[in-house]
Amino acid sequence: MSLVKLLKPSICGPPRDIESGPLVAVAPSLSAAKLGVSKMKKAGAAIGSRLLRPIKAMEDPTVSLRNDYPAISGRNLHQMSTMDNSANIVWHKCSVEKLDRQQLLKQKGCVIWITGLSGSGKSTVACALSQGLHMRGKLTYILDGDNVRHGLNRDLSFKAEDRAENIRRIAEVAKLFADAGIICIASLISPYRKDRDACRALFPEGDFIEVYMDVPLHVCENRDPKGLYKLARAGKIKSFTGVDDPYEPPLKCEFTVFLVFIGPMFISKTGVQVIDLQIVLQQKGGDCVSPGEMAETVISYLEEKGYLQA
Repeated sequence: MSLVKLLKPSICGPPRDIESGPLVAVAPSLSAAKLGVSKMKKAGAAIGSRLLRPIKAMEDPTVSLRNDYPAISGRNLHQMSTMDNSANIVWHKCSVEKLDRQQLLKQKGCVIWITGLSGSGKSTVACALSQGLHMRGKLTYILDGDNVRHGLNRDLSFKAEDRAENIRRIAEVAKLFADAGIICIASLISPYRKDRDACRALFPEGDFIEVYMDVPLHVCENRDPKGLYKLARAGKIKSFTGVDDPYEPPLKCEFTVFLVFIGPMFISKTGVQVIDLQIVLQQKGGDCVSPGEMAETVISYLEEKGYLQA
């Protein structure tokens, strides 16, 4: 390894001075000048020749001294990965696969996609769900719509095309988490049906669990925990879902949560009705059900489907 590091400056530029580190050999002419010994020239030449020999073992059809720059800069055909040139990428298979990671974690990776209007309680239920699974020793990660826009998607607006790209990126990240064996909880408005369906298509059957927070617009607007509806009504926020941009409810999802909010209280039901794999949480008798209790229903579903064991 030291010889490889020693030769690197000869490819990228002149050798560093001896004071910059022990990885650079003293050039023969520089050594002779500093030490005043003429015999060092021959010795230095011999040392230099011995140091250069190992480069032959490094030669490769794709990496050579004659064609070093493209290889170093990543312009090798098998290393290219761009959206505009996706035909030139090759998937690299690793011996450690999803099944191995799931066995290590003693759970199965999937994504729970919570969708609904702003103020419908998506993030609250997501956190309750994460906490409930954490208490059971299960590894989760929440991809919150607002949080992701602070970093990965901070370059996107709320126009239709950017909303679609926002959803696409989050779905791809969720897919990586699921492949890692992690239970990923995605909590975001995701207003367009075709975008959510495209997300579902990324996953094996059953690994995409859609939870629809079916809370009426007027209830969400009355809550308005972030004050966004007020700003949207005043024209200070454009393309706000529910105000001047549509929300398309799911036609077929695993969970539909009907909630009514009175102040900070969640008004929901105590019973669970199962209809064709769809669990409907209905309002019944004005019973107050906490987000934790709602999360327990989803956790029971995961347990029944085998996601809480490898």
